[in-house]
Amino acid sequence: LYFAQVSGSYALGMSVFSTTMLAQSLFEVPTGIISDRSGRKRTIIYGAIAGICSLLGYAAGGTYLSLVIGAIFEGLARAFFSGNNDAFLYDTLAENGREQDYQEYLGKVSSSYQLALGISAMLGSLLATISFSLVMWVSVIPSILTLVISLGFVEPRTLMHQSPNIYTHLHIAVQKIIQNPRLRIISLASILSFAIGESAWLFRSAFIATLWPTWALGIPQMLANIEAAIGFYFAGRIIRRFGELRLLIGGMSSGEIINLFGLLVPTVASPIFMSLNSVFYGINTTAINNLIQREFTDEQRATMGSLNSLVGSVAFAVFSLLLGTLADRVGVIPALVSASLLAIVPMSLYAWGLRGQGGAKSQINDAVIESA
Repeated sequence: LYFAQVSGSYALGMSVFSTTMLAQSLFEVPTGIISDRSGRKRTIIYGAIAGICSLLGYAAGGTYLSLVIGAIFEGLARAFFSGNNDAFLYDTLAENGREQDYQEYLGKVSSSYQLALGISAMLGSLLATISFSLVMWVSVIPSILTLVISLGFVEPRTLMHQSPNIYTHLHIAVQKIIQNPRLRIISLASILSFAIGESAWLFRSAFIATLWPTWALGIPQMLANIEAAIGFYFAGRIIRRFGELRLLIGGMSSGEIINLFGLLVPTVASPIFMSLNSVFYGINTTAINNLIQREFTDEQRATMGSLNSLVGSVAFAVFSLLLGTLADRVGVIPALVSASLLAIVPMSLYAWGLRGQGGAKSQINDAVIESA
């Protein structure tokens, strides 16, 4: 809403998100290589600094150019964090011989993140009644704290063979992805799911704004984050019980049905009802990340993650701009309905990539052992 207010249209407002993702795509591979060759901790520090610069650009506001500058720095921050942070967690666990617990720890870390998002959403909506710009300025404070905390991280002492140069390192990472058909399919599904789902999620505030006053816009966001936190927290146990395929197809289907009902029957209760699907988001995100990390190699882990994020960023940039343009032409609800219907594409790809893993507990355990 802030971006649309400054730029003057939904299309230009969504183009700020597109700029972020395009910038991220440009920086993805270099930052992934920096992570693999220079260390996870140092990369997190670089990302924290870029995040501060991003919010300062947004907070300056007033012109579309300042938003674009903020978006470019946000893209840089995202690129530093994207493949690196998951690799940091995985390497830390691997150093202690506990990589099999990755999904459990990822879920709990992500749960804390979602709780923080819920609190910030509520505070943000209250501050927005005073000024959208004030929200951006206040957001600079936790970004500075992020930088301070990152200085205290401990670099995992994983012994990895380093490629002789960055070009060889990148070439090997690309080859590993191309030569792994299961990784290719799962990666494509996660890329499309991110592009469609994230664009629709960011644009949902435009729909909620037609039903609720500005001061209340953070309530559905807060509820969604709390439910996502619950999903993340219990994701490890749930995945071990039911398996990735059953959870991905069932969770995504249920989530989109909830979205469609809330959009096609719009009432003041729709934002609350639509927030219910966030519990599936927490579980599914953990399942997808766990599947992909098992397929990555240790030497190129962050770079391979960055390559996936690169393509995902480009896909998001294109889809978010199309979604904003569609909303300007036909309305907010038809645009969001179209996004929900498109979710069948990544669902089909997950079913294809995980075929043969019906979700039974024994099958999933076998798959874990084989991929390890």
